[in-house]
Amino acid sequence: MPRNYTPGRQPGAKHPSQRWRVQPLSTYLGGNRSSRCIQDISRIPTMDVTLEGIDPATPRAFLLACVTLLFSLHLWRWLGQRSVPGPPGPLAWPLIGNAAQLGKLPHLYLTRMAQKYGNVFQIKLGSRTVVVLNGDSIKQALVKQGTDFAGRPDFASFKYIFDGDSLAFGPFTDWWKVHRKVAQSTVRTFSTGNTTTKKTFEHHVLCEFRELLQLFVGKTKQHRFFQPMTYLVVSTANIMSAVCFGKRYTYEDEEFRQVVGRNDQFTQTVGAGSIVDVMPWLQYFPNPIKTMFDNFKKLNLEFGQFIRDKVIEHRKTIQSSITRDMTDALIMALDKLGDKTELTGGKDYVSPTMGDIFGASQDTLSTALQWIVLILVKYPEMQLRIQQEVDKVVDRSRLPSIEDQLQLPYIMAFVYEVMRFTSFVPLTIPHSTITDTSIMGYTIPKNTVIFINQWSINHDPALWSHPETFNPQRFLDQNGALNKDLTSSVLIFSLGKRRCIGEELSKLQLFLFTALIAHQCHITADPARPLKLDYNYGLTLKPHAFSIAVSLRGHNMSLLDEATRDAEDYSQLHITGKTQPRRRQTGLTSPDSCRNGSLVILV
Repeated sequence: MPRNYTPGRQPGAKHPSQRWRVQPLSTYLGGNRSSRCIQDISRIPTMDVTLEGIDPATPRAFLLACVTLLFSLHLWRWLGQRSVPGPPGPLAWPLIGNAAQLGKLPHLYLTRMAQKYGNVFQIKLGSRTVVVLNGDSIKQALVKQGTDFAGRPDFASFKYIFDGDSLAFGPFTDWWKVHRKVAQSTVRTFSTGNTTTKKTFEHHVLCEFRELLQLFVGKTKQHRFFQPMTYLVVSTANIMSAVCFGKRYTYEDEEFRQVVGRNDQFTQTVGAGSIVDVMPWLQYFPNPIKTMFDNFKKLNLEFGQFIRDKVIEHRKTIQSSITRDMTDALIMALDKLGDKTELTGGKDYVSPTMGDIFGASQDTLSTALQWIVLILVKYPEMQLRIQQEVDKVVDRSRLPSIEDQLQLPYIMAFVYEVMRFTSFVPLTIPHSTITDTSIMGYTIPKNTVIFINQWSINHDPALWSHPETFNPQRFLDQNGALNKDLTSSVLIFSLGKRRCIGEELSKLQLFLFTALIAHQCHITADPARPLKLDYNYGLTLKPHAFSIAVSLRGHNMSLLDEATRDAEDYSQLHITGKTQPRRRQTGLTSPDSCRNGSLVILV
């Protein structure tokens, strides 16, 4: 340092009052190092910084130097990353990237960016580069290049979901492929595998629908108008509890409501995108983000313990001659696999798998049912048309069944339009690349985080006429039949290696629920509260609270009473050849057992 140096004075200045002047970085880089982002920086005004009076030996000066150095390093890293070849994208800020630009509805921001930069673009979230896929690039990546894009990011939050053993959130490995195949086979066996199991699933839905409708009518008589959201969540969770664990709960059961509530909070946290995943250093010192992340970990521990307790109970009472429910089936399948191979390593994979199936299905289905009810009330003319279709095909002498699906095309068109219009799963769980790859001419390095914007397909004006208009008719051809080319274009359950294993089960339940609502009751809105189609963002888009009134279309619920009463005899007739009920071994239940007893499946 020159002897005549004075803090704040520029070395070599001709006058003692001449100060440091901070110029834009592009002034010093210039030439062939300039880029679009540097040109943007050059438009930032210059600023004068006076350092006079600061003693370099003081802690304050040392702190200032450290902060300046850290900021400079981040700025240099930021500028360097902007010059790396890759998909185009919006300008990102140091430290936070584009996180602040996402706003409360990230899927809409990402869709706007796709319109500007194309179907493949990149953003920065904290220190992570994220490539966002939209439109036709999604099928290209997930189907045609499925293996390359089948990974999951090494996010901190994913490691706390069943200790990283989750099928939905876990990494893509040889064991994962075997694990998924077993889980998919188990789900199919207990839903759409054959006529008997399909009927068994149908009776679970009938049983729970009867309880739900009775509650809705009672709430209407008591309050005139009520909010149905919580009851739809518990009802859906009960169906999945019956299928997964052989047991249903009362709507007042506090433990079950807490479990369902935790699962809802979990999906909101994951969907909002844990900031810790992209700024992991935030978890190491006290701050609001760390508090939120600690709550997230607690939710996972509590939900995981609920599932593990169910698996432990099943292991204590399981019999090889009777497969009572999905947990029994998965225990036997994975234990058999573990005996033949060393892939499981003695770990419990039943609990993580059942947690995925129970948690994901009840969240997705309950959200879809909330939208179905809301839209039926929002568009009463469509509710009337569905009622007319189901009355024509089913009449009033029996209940709708799964076998009626092909004869009720407008109901299926309505369900598909609900899925397309709401796109209630706007983004899938983030993917990652497991190898260096490329898509649409852009190089994508290994371990790059990939966002799949399903909303962009479901609202693509090139694919859908007037995509922001709710119109089930778009899925029907001139003969009134479903247009399968269009229905297959709706994207809710993802594609490829990570496609939802419960897709067919979900569609089956949504069809049957909609048909039963139309056949058995009429739903009206509260005129004092105008209906809106607004929603809260998360892993699923949940509609804002709304109020309804429910009235029976007939004089009573005798058809539902009879159906749930006959369910048990049906099970025994087709499985044992006996018409005498054996209620301890069957999952098809009477009205009393729907309310109080456990559900056990015999297949």
